[in-house]
Amino acid sequence: MTDLIFAERELVQSLKEYIEAEELKLEAVKSWANKLDMLTHASTSDPEGFLAHPVNAYKLMKRLNTEWSELESLVLQDPSDGFISNMSVHRQNFPDEEDEKGAAKALMRLQDTYKLDSESFSKGKLPGVRYNAQLTVDDCFDMGKLAYNENDYYHSVLWMQQALRQMDSGEDAKTPKADILDYLSYSVYQMGDLSRAIELTRRLVAIDPSHQRAEGNLRYFERLLSKELRDLGRSQQEPADERPIQLDTYERPKDYLPEREVYEALCRGEGVKMTSKRRSRLLCRYQDGNRNPRLLLKPMKEEDEWDSPHIVRFLEALSDEEIKKIKELAKPKLARATVRDPNTGVLTVAHYRVSKSAWLEEEDDPVIARVNQRIEDVTGLSVNTAELLQVANYGVGGQYEPHYDFSRKDEPDAFKSLGTGNRVATFLNYMSDVEAGGATVFPDFGAAFWPRKGTAVFWYNLFKSGEGDYRTRHAACPVLVGSKWVSNKWIHERGQEFRRPCGLTEED
Repeated sequence: MTDLIFAERELVQSLKEYIEAEELKLEAVKSWANKLDMLTHASTSDPEGFLAHPVNAYKLMKRLNTEWSELESLVLQDPSDGFISNMSVHRQNFPDEEDEKGAAKALMRLQDTYKLDSESFSKGKLPGVRYNAQLTVDDCFDMGKLAYNENDYYHSVLWMQQALRQMDSGEDAKTPKADILDYLSYSVYQMGDLSRAIELTRRLVAIDPSHQRAEGNLRYFERLLSKELRDLGRSQQEPADERPIQLDTYERPKDYLPEREVYEALCRGEGVKMTSKRRSRLLCRYQDGNRNPRLLLKPMKEEDEWDSPHIVRFLEALSDEEIKKIKELAKPKLARATVRDPNTGVLTVAHYRVSKSAWLEEEDDPVIARVNQRIEDVTGLSVNTAELLQVANYGVGGQYEPHYDFSRKDEPDAFKSLGTGNRVATFLNYMSDVEAGGATVFPDFGAAFWPRKGTAVFWYNLFKSGEGDYRTRHAACPVLVGSKWVSNKWIHERGQEFRRPCGLTEED
């Protein structure tokens, strides 16, 4: 997206050049018009006397034969050619409708995960922001309409309500208030709030009595409410709730993710189960890789992040120069991140993983071989059978919902094509700091680790017996502000037979 920023700047410059060319053209035409206006005013007042002068007769012939043709050519000139050409060059890299929808859904994802109301987004009230950005009435309406078209009435209500709030406060907009009330009233009805739906529809009828659906909807809502009151044995309805609609006004619909609430709470830094007793068991040390020659003079700084399962963080795992080079190598290769289909083993995109990734080989640059060797040195595991170094970039709203890195028993073919067994361990390099959001969380045992540039976290996905450690189900929280860069090294079972010998019991 940084490339798009510079592309837009170039288009603005091209637009200004077009405007300048149009203004010069208009000035030239105006000058002609003014000069000829004075001339024709004099000539038409006494045509015969004017033409009695031979020079006037000559100049009339010349103007009509030559100069008016030149003016015609000037008027027909199109200064927009340069701008249109520039637009055509850049348009192939423009985001499409799917990208725009994805960005809108990212805002809603952040809204849910970090419990931010629509006004916080609309007014740009986000933690860690350096630049202010605000949403207009029309922006909020478009957000609500997108949610509405996806049958997501929960978010449609929140954004239509925000559009209405800003319009009621006096903000100008292209969107008619009737359209906002139309979408909002029906979305509120879908959320089961008949009283408020009736009140909003009455507002709609008051400002647009001829509205196509309003009268019909109002009668329908009123009949439903009357039936509901009869069923409850009540004669009249309670007044509609006049409090503004907030995040907690309606219950957010449940979805496919059972640990959604725990996961999102951890992303906010809530519910972390780090007790004083557990903290007392966490240590730090200098890791020399069992006296590895490459680590003797400069051992790696290692900190315990969690006791069970044991998760460590390595400090100064990557230098700034290495990070810069890895990003440089990855950028041209970045593509929408994929996940491996558990049934087929084929890589495919998924809505629960929103990021861009690239795979780097040792042949790409010596820095990749150096990083791979360092991972082998500090973990004591062979990387000969590991997957390529995966570089991932999570932009605003980028995430990877709770998942396992290893393949489970019900997906035996997940890594079959690699021929290197299951993923025994994960080595995760953080290549950027993140202003807000972007934590790595483990919902099963309530841990949250925040990105720190140059550090890396490491854990085993499998017990020594080869059984999967289901506690390691983890997630990459949505990035609220900033951009998150990581590189993953997934280490496989083959080649570890003597480096990490098998255990005798299931959870060794």
